[in-house]
Amino acid sequence: MRVMSYNTLFGGFDGSDDRRRNDQLTLIHNTDPDILLIQEAKGYTASGSALLYATEQALGRRGFVAEAPITGQHTAIFLKPELQPLSFEADAAHFHHAAAMLRFRVPGYAQPWTALSVHLCPNGTEVRLREASYLAQHAIDDALVLIGGDFNSVSPADAEPDGLDGLPARFRTRYAGPDGRADRRTLALLLQAGFTDVAVKLEGHGVPTVPGAGFKHTEFVPFRSDYLLASAALAQRARTYSVIRSPITDAASDHYPIVAEFGED
Repeated sequence: MRVMSYNTLFGGFDGSDDRRRNDQLTLIHNTDPDILLIQEAKGYTASGSALLYATEQALGRRGFVAEAPITGQHTAIFLKPELQPLSFEADAAHFHHAAAMLRFRVPGYAQPWTALSVHLCPNGTEVRLREASYLAQHAIDDALVLIGGDFNSVSPADAEPDGLDGLPARFRTRYAGPDGRADRRTLALLLQAGFTDVAVKLEGHGVPTVPGAGFKHTEFVPFRSDYLLASAALAQRARTYSVIRSPITDAASDHYPIVAEFGED
């Protein structure tokens, strides 16, 4: 099973300009994920969900959207037709944006998967720590659970981001603790709960996922903001992990997409 997670930056739109979206759709088509986790699915449910249906048609996948009623930055999960959806939940009550949670059957697996697409709060460390406490309950060792998305957080396994102390104070407080260094508690809590960072397991965690090369000198310094976290049972099946960095992804979003593959039972 190939899983891809991608923060698309406003759904790939700059106003009415859809060139980034078109590049993203081409990239997704070429990467061919079985399970696609999207953040910033902005506008997907407007006008009778016209954009959601257009995306389903373009990708040949069924989509499930968790609406973020305050920010409009929805999260979404798309599945290939051969994967059988069982249940879907959207949680906007406990998250700054929203969390999408889909349970589904996968050919070659005896038990169902549960996937969550999340976009944690960009505005402060304490808010993200609270959001992570709701995600920690899903770390069921013998279940097949995967959480993917934009965590806006630095991992305990990663080096201190270069230039963090040089960010304007209003941006630095998004990522730093009182000591001025990167706050790592969000990921630490989820790892303590039993999740495995797939990138660390497969020694791919040295590659930043923000900012895209075309989006430098914004609120980011280079660091790994996007993660795939697997329950113990699913982590055993992790085979590959990569960050897709190319001329297309340099310009398609301020985040680079991440991809992992999992073996069968």
